[in-house]
Order: sequence, then structure tokens, then C-alpha cells
Amino acid sequence: MSKLIWNTLKLSPLLLTATLFVATRTQAAEPLPLEEVQQTSVTQLSEEKAPETLAQVTSVSQLSDVQPTDWAFQALQSLVERYGCIAGYPDGTYRGNRALTRYEFAAGLNACLDRVNELIATASADMVNKEDLATLQRLQEEFSAELATLRGRVDALEARTAELEANQFSTTTKLSGEVIVAVSDVFGGNELAASGSGEPTGDDNDVNTVLADRARLTFNTSFTGKDELRTRLQARNVVPFGTGLTGTNMTRLGFDGDEGNDVQIDDFYYKFPLGEIADIKVDFDNGEFNDNVFTFNPLLESSGRGAISRFGRFNPIYRAGDGAGLTINLNPKGVISASASYLARNANDPTNSFGLFNGDYAALGQIAFRPSDNIAIGATYVHTYDNSTVSDITATNGISVSGATGSVFSNNPFSGASTSTNQYAVQASFKLGGFTLGGWGGYTVALNEDSPSQTADIWNWAATLALQDVGKEGSVLGLVFGQPPRTAKNDFGGRRDQDTSYHLEGLYRFPLTDNIDVTPGVIVIFNPEHNDNNDTVYVGTLRTTFRF
Repeated sequence: MSKLIWNTLKLSPLLLTATLFVATRTQAAEPLPLEEVQQTSVTQLSEEKAPETLAQVTSVSQLSDVQPTDWAFQALQSLVERYGCIAGYPDGTYRGNRALTRYEFAAGLNACLDRVNELIATASADMVNKEDLATLQRLQEEFSAELATLRGRVDALEARTAELEANQFSTTTKLSGEVIVAVSDVFGGNELAASGSGEPTGDDNDVNTVLADRARLTFNTSFTGKDELRTRLQARNVVPFGTGLTGTNMTRLGFDGDEGNDVQIDDFYYKFPLGEIADIKVDFDNGEFNDNVFTFNPLLESSGRGAISRFGRFNPIYRAGDGAGLTINLNPKGVISASASYLARNANDPTNSFGLFNGDYAALGQIAFRPSDNIAIGATYVHTYDNSTVSDITATNGISVSGATGSVFSNNPFSGASTSTNQYAVQASFKLGGFTLGGWGGYTVALNEDSPSQTADIWNWAATLALQDVGKEGSVLGLVFGQPPRTAKNDFGGRRDQDTSYHLEGLYRFPLTDNIDVTPGVIVIFNPEHNDNNDTVYVGTLRTTFRF
């Protein structure tokens, strides 16, 4: 008898024991079909459906769900400690009661055959009898077709993987995109009194129905698997329904902005974890507080899939600052977390009265209490300084106390004078079954830096309701009611809002597919610009969002 046959005979107990032990495991739920695994893309395997990597074990005691009282304990012990032919899952379990397909069995048998060849090559096998060899031969004959199919599929998958790796966009960067197309219009009576007091002009508003768009391409790069470098390109032509058209910023949409569809860098930052203690984020340009900290309005905060109005997305306090800066989120996964952020609007401008620390800036501090995914309560403080000087480089004026929401007086209470503010806010959200209740309240004390004795008090509040899966899974029915920022008191020249405006908004986000949402929505502004003399204004839009 040849040496090869003799060594094969010596290893047949290994295969027999493995076969008998593995075959008894076909008792539980049906596992993932091999066809589904084979058709999964490389990206999905690495992120969404990546199977758990098996780890070789050297002792049966390493498997936490295998006990000495189990009927197959001795067989498994032999396979592990004598032959090294069994692997466990990363969590230290073997999962011996889950089902397996014939392909999975063939894969296990093939692994043991490879181990046989390895032991034969090292001449380290023990003596066995002819009956075990016969069993081995029958197994090989029985599963020859499955083994051949498995090898063929593995070869094909390896070839496809190699092709994808050779032609992939990047080993570190992922590309995603979002496109918004919206049909919008403003309805109402006469053109508003832009001053926040007095009588309307008597003319009809000049707003016509528009078709506008916003496109974003996002490049997310990771060098360690835990960090992220984001570069987002944006082009849009959504002319704001603001003071220049309707006489008030209360009618603005949440996704507006017009650069004539010129492509610009819209978001540019790098963030990384500091162990489990903190997440660090450095904004190089166009950073915003609402992108850096939790805003307590998870279903309505998105500009592409959330509320259709600028005011309805989240508390205006998160619009108090923008630009370049640093954000630290402490204990981000804990029940209680803290955030600190600093943003400078003209950080790239080296001229006088600008730069990272000498120009417009905003500093935020926030405490969040999130005991579960269903409850979130927080308190936020922001201090800002807005310079009245217009930058020669950026050509921007920093006076926007309320983030271009609310009345003219609430954004520019001192008629262009340099302004500092102390802003305070509380907000909360509670998820109860299929709906989420939320809301916020905000109070701002503004100081005229040119005449420090002059101050203004500005208030805002809102309540939100979001119902999920109404009519179709993945849909959201949203309602927002509140008071946009209002200047209740002002020591400067009577720039105080005399009456009170109310914001009412309804929307329904309907998913046509996993990547296309259609959202009809209506905004109703009662007493616009906090002026009872102004007619009610209605803003309607049909927003379609494509994501890829």
C-alpha cells in the first residue's frame, strides 16, 4: 500500500468524527443561502452583511456555549484539541444548534480535507482502520458535486472580488449623493410690511411658481476605520423665499440657497474618536452647530428628508454660528453627554477685525440626557459676537442673531451695529411607539456693542410631532407649530415686534423606493413679521429627494 493511502487511512477518524458531529447540527432555522452571500457586493460584505470571522480555538473550554454535559462534547473536544479542525465565533461561541445547508456541510468537509492534507504532509496522523476509510470514501462520493460547485463558486467570487478591487473608486473613500428637486410657490394677500410694523404695501406679492434644485456629492474618507474626512460638493439654485421676496424670513425653505448651480465645497471636516472618552471634529469651512451636536429633532432635522421649512428643522440656536472651528463631544455614547464647539465665520481672513479669533464667532456648550433611544432632553448655551464690518474677502456681514429665521428685528436688533448675544435653549424629544413628540424653547439676550447700555430680548418656541410608517413603511407624517424668533423688548429705537406670529407646518414624506422620497408640504405663517396687519402667508412645496 502506498504511503499516501496509508497516511489517509490514519486520518479517517478525524473526518468520520467531524462528519457525524456536523451532520447532527441541522436542527434550527434556515441559514443564509449561499446564493445570497455570493451575490452580495464587496462593499456590502465589508459593511452591512459581513459574516463573522471564525477564529481557530485550541481548547474546547474556549467555547462558552459548549458544556461537558452536551452529548457531542467528546467529539467536539477531539476535533478541537487533537486535530485543530474546528473554529469558533469571535464572541467565544460555537452555535452548535444552528442549521446548515449541504453547501455549508461541504465547506466544512472541504476544510477538514485540507487539514488532512496538511497532516499527511507532516506525517503526524494516527493509525485508523479500514472501516473509517470506507466512510471517508462514501462521504467524498456523496458530496463530490457540492464540493465541485462550492469550489467553482468560490473561484468565481474571488475573480469578481479581484476585479472590483482592481477597478474600485478608492480603498479609503466612499461616494454618496443626494439630489433635491422642488416645485414651490408662495400664496397670500398683499406684500408684507418688511419692517415688522406698519401697514402692508397693498401690492400683490411677486412670487411665482418655481422649479429649483440642490445636488450634493459627499466623499467620506477613513484612514483607520473609525475616523472620517468629509468633502462635500454642492450646487443649488433654490432662491430663498426671504425678505427680498416675501418681506420675511419666516417663509424660507429648509434647503434653500442660491449660487446659480455653481459647484462649491459645502462641508469640509475631519473627525476622529479619542478612545471611548470623546469625539473630536475639526471643521475647515462651512461648519454648523446642527451638524456637530445632537439637535433633539431626529425625524425632522434633515434638509432633504425632514421639515420643509428653515424654522421647523430644529431650534434656531443651532444656527447661531458657522465657519471653521473645533467641536468636542464628551462621552458621546453615554447616558449623559457634553458638547463644546467653537466656530469662526471668517477664519480664513487675515485682515483686521477678522480671522479665527478676532472676528465673528460663536461658542456653544450643551448637556444632553439620553437614557434610551426613545428619550432625549437637553440644555444648550451659545455666546456669539457679530461684527458689523463687511469682510473684503468674503463680502459677508455677520449680523444674523436668529440664524435667518424669525423677524427682521430678531436677526438685526440694532440696525447693523456690532452685536453680541447670550442664547439659552431647552429641547426634548420622546418616542412613543410609532410617533415622536418633541419641542424646544429659546431665549436670547442681545447686546449692542456700539452702545452697551442697549439690549434686546428675543424669544422662540415650537412643538413637533412625527408619525412613522403612515400608509407605507418608511413614511413620515410631520407637524410643526410654534413662534418664530420675536423681539419682545429692545432699547434701540423701538425695533421691537409689536404682535406675535405663529408658524404651522404639515408634511408627508412618502418613500417611492428605498432611494426616492416625495414630500408634499405646506407652511402657514399667521401675522407674518409679528405684525397683525400682515395677511396670512402660505408656502407650498413638492420636494423630491433622490439618494444614492
